[in-house]
Amino acid sequence: MVVKDKDKDSYEVLILLSGGVDSTSLVQYHLSKGEKVAAIFFDYGQASCEREYQSARAISEHYDIQLQRVKLGFSIKNQEGEFFCRNALFVLAACSFLDRSVSFISIGIHSETPYYDSTPAFVDDAQSILDGYFGGVIRIIAPFLNYSKEQLYEYALHEQVPVYLTYSCETGQNEPCGKCLSCIDRRMLDGKSSRED
Repeated sequence: MVVKDKDKDSYEVLILLSGGVDSTSLVQYHLSKGEKVAAIFFDYGQASCEREYQSARAISEHYDIQLQRVKLGFSIKNQEGEFFCRNALFVLAACSFLDRSVSFISIGIHSETPYYDSTPAFVDDAQSILDGYFGGVIRIIAPFLNYSKEQLYEYALHEQVPVYLTYSCETGQNEPCGKCLSCIDRRMLDGKSSRED
């Protein structure tokens, strides 16, 4: 199922938008370069889906960009916080929603995570698969691949990314639990924000 929040416009970059700080920073990054962007949100049965989607909608409205919601129709295996093959599935599924024959898929992965699908090797491997299908006209870009989480948060604050619209809790509660890995990461951003104020 696909829900479109805006009329389809031509774009060159499709952002995998989760509603969190990392992917929201991607929107700011590409728009600051004058690129035409759209966003896609994937529902893969995650507990936080509806709350994440609320944030993704608010972010797309803030930046005035097109957002599509896509339900994968199955849940992705979660083992101790790692969703196996999630980013690979997102990249491959996003290919069906590209607006142009020459396009970019942008993903908000960064360093300092222990998961394969947040590494340079993953980007290279996924690009090889896309090259096999599309002959190099669809590219994966990961602008924050070499950023630490702290550097990404510094970027978000410096560029005035609307972090107040983002959501970073794995439980899906309106009030973040404060205990999951995403909430623990978010504390770093909140600490930085209060120091800058």
